[in-house]
Amino acid sequence: MKAVLRSFSAVLSLLFVLSLFAGHLHFSASAAPADKGPKNFLVGFKSDIQTAQINNVKNLGGQVKHQYKFMNTMLVSMPEAAAEALKKNPNVAYVEEDQMAYAIGQSTPWGIPHIKANQVHATGNTGSGVKVAVLDTGIDASHEDLNVRGGASFVAGEPNALTDGNSHGTHVAGTVAALNNTTGVLGVAYSADIYAVKVLDSSGSGTYSGIIQGIEWAVANNMDVINMSLGGSSGSTALKAACDNAYNSGVLVVAAAGNSGTKGKQNTIGYPAKYTSVMAVGAVDSSNNRASFSSVGTELEVMAPGVSILSTVPGNGYSSYNGTSMASPHVAGAAALIMAGNPGLSNVQVRQKLNDTAVPLGDSFYYGNGVIDVYAATR
Repeated sequence: MKAVLRSFSAVLSLLFVLSLFAGHLHFSASAAPADKGPKNFLVGFKSDIQTAQINNVKNLGGQVKHQYKFMNTMLVSMPEAAAEALKKNPNVAYVEEDQMAYAIGQSTPWGIPHIKANQVHATGNTGSGVKVAVLDTGIDASHEDLNVRGGASFVAGEPNALTDGNSHGTHVAGTVAALNNTTGVLGVAYSADIYAVKVLDSSGSGTYSGIIQGIEWAVANNMDVINMSLGGSSGSTALKAACDNAYNSGVLVVAAAGNSGTKGKQNTIGYPAKYTSVMAVGAVDSSNNRASFSSVGTELEVMAPGVSILSTVPGNGYSSYNGTSMASPHVAGAAALIMAGNPGLSNVQVRQKLNDTAVPLGDSFYYGNGVIDVYAATR
């Protein structure tokens, strides 16, 4: 009997130990950190990218997804640990996580006479021969009031730039160059050539890496003006370099200042509008009051119509939107008119004309140099 009890006691002891061991295993498994997988990073190098540098990235577990043409930068998918290791490489200038940008605002052609574009049209200047790249959600090329000359998409899963699942890009394009025909609305530079460069998806969001690809496409395809009615809250060395490259290549870069409104004297301008190579555009209403949503800051350059702006939307439709997204294409179209009327001017000179002839409205922190007057700028 004692032998049976000793055996039974031994079994209980063994079960108790096993239960503790099993419990320990279960705890360890539940406490293990989840693997979030690789992320996309923009990796800039201090000199021309060599094969050895690409191999180094691969050896760290990175996958090169894109190598940019006009800058020593790659888009790399890799774990965060690999990114941290790469930052310590003496040949690497920067490693930054790819950020998101979003279509700014929603709200269009009382703006045409407001900036005196109609007076420019009366002189016979309608923007002919000027190429404007609309970096946005794509453009509905089937719209009867638009003549889209081409483009490219840099949005995964949405390869066709001549479609627009959001309406934002089509609306922006109409403000730049809706046709002078018997229907719909009239664009600021209705004879300009517009190109759809899709960098935002149908939900209105996109990556900085995709925007950079769009900017480089515009440079490579000899665009005269880039309009970016989009923005993000985070700065990016790579995005700044792309904007600088475009501007230094002779392209006028125009962007919406943002829809973050005012927070005292706090700067609320987003990126890429905040960069010195980019014209930051704020929004006013028909009475030249600053729109409450319009971002402010020292980088704010000019104002343009951005409240109740009627323009084209997919499906041969029209709608009124509000936003600095709507103000920016007024400036892009105005630039096209200046370029068409003065083909010898550089992008720097066109920018200066827009600033010099703007009508002052108040404190430059809130109004920049004022609302644009394209008729005065073309004189």
